Amino acid sequence: MESTRTPDTRLQGYIPAGLRLELLALLAAEPQRTATMTYDEFLTWATEDTLAEWVDGKVIMTSPASARHQLLTAFIHDALSEYARTHDLGTVLLAPFQMKLPRSGREPDVLFVAAEHLSRLLPARVEGPADLVVEILSPESKGRDRGEKFYEYEEGGVPEYWLVDPATERAEFYQRDAQGAYQPVMPDADGVYHARALPGFRFPVAWLWRTPLPTINAALLAIDGEAYARRLIAELTDGGFLPQT
Repeated sequence: MESTRTPDTRLQGYIPAGLRLELLALLAAEPQRTATMTYDEFLTWATEDTLAEWVDGKVIMTSPASARHQLLTAFIHDALSEYARTHDLGTVLLAPFQMKLPRSGREPDVLFVAAEHLSRLLPARVEGPADLVVEILSPESKGRDRGEKFYEYEEGGVPEYWLVDPATERAEFYQRDAQGAYQPVMPDADGVYHARALPGFRFPVAWLWRTPLPTINAALLAIDGEAYARRLIAELTDGGFLPQT
């Protein structure tokens, strides 16, 4: 759907509005065909409302997410983000936000950029691999997420990749080895996955299949205990909700 925002006149010389509409119509009506353009042309053509990714010069249209997909994405994002914030580890972002790899410009559902790599974080994209990528599978996306994206992320240097499938209630975790290949990493005997990108982050996988999902405060207190509690107390005290001690 065409954005209702006023178009930026600086972009009109690159992708005229009429051509943009033709491309959208082509991609929507004939999914077996794809538009071809450079990555810079793609960035000019796409708006924040365009559901699309760029792969090897081709535009791949994507579909809107389901409610369960959105809830899982928000839960994982918030859990990672609050943990990263507590320990000053880096930045966690939600789709739509581009991650530019050598052959593609993808919009992972959740991505984490470690503090030592924040120079990769530009205003409109991550230039190079994120340190952790999470994809929530849907019937429309599971082929890409397990196929093309798996190999793009592996080849592009993303150290850790999570695949979460709400339909089968299965989560897969991969970490890149010394040779640059993804190796599956299983949760421990208690069903807890230990992330490599965020040291100390312990994630009980069974949480993902609960309805409703755990609250973020409950999750972080279970994951991070005292450190998260101390941060909450400090913020409540600074905000005047608790007395100064």
